[in-house]
Amino acid sequence: MPGGFISFEGIDGSGKSTQARRLADALRQLGRDVTLTREPGGSPGAEEIRRLVLEGAPDRWSPETELLLFTAARRDHLEKTIRPALERGEVVITDRFADSSRMYQGISRGDLAATVDALHALMIGVEPDLTLLIDIDPEVGLSRAVARKGHEQRFEDMGLDLQRRMRTGFLDLAARYPSRFRVIDGARAPDAVAADVLAAARTHLGL
Repeated sequence: MPGGFISFEGIDGSGKSTQARRLADALRQLGRDVTLTREPGGSPGAEEIRRLVLEGAPDRWSPETELLLFTAARRDHLEKTIRPALERGEVVITDRFADSSRMYQGISRGDLAATVDALHALMIGVEPDLTLLIDIDPEVGLSRAVARKGHEQRFEDMGLDLQRRMRTGFLDLAARYPSRFRVIDGARAPDAVAADVLAAARTHLGL
């Protein structure tokens, strides 16, 4: 596909959503057409599923049920938003993609890593061209996320241990796939983080 597919990953409160928006704005200023999207969500059907998985009690769903819901949302997102934008030659920037399922359902809440990968291969079959991992201390990230006090706090309510396991898992994933991942230190001023993010994206896109 002629466009570039970029994902942002990181634990809750890492600042990845802010950095995804900033990168989209910067690339538009450089003359690129950009679709900024998110997971779960990014298409009408996927946004409906988002409410199911991000709201409610922590034990609302089992990890297995969550995985099926997230995969259904991702498939709709891929069909309705990501593929059409890439085919138009746009840069697609998504706030989370399959790596989040590898963390949340794959290793952090159960031993489902093989199931996550098998379901991904069967129903999605696409990886981002570039993944920007915004890395931050779990205590700092969770305090930021909790301070938002929104309705979508289900995973934050699962506590600090989950965030610690996810950070370790994300860093392990980045080490396993160095050609796709760029790890960005998120414990700095937003402008400094944004500068590194933009530099990585420009190198990847040849801008």
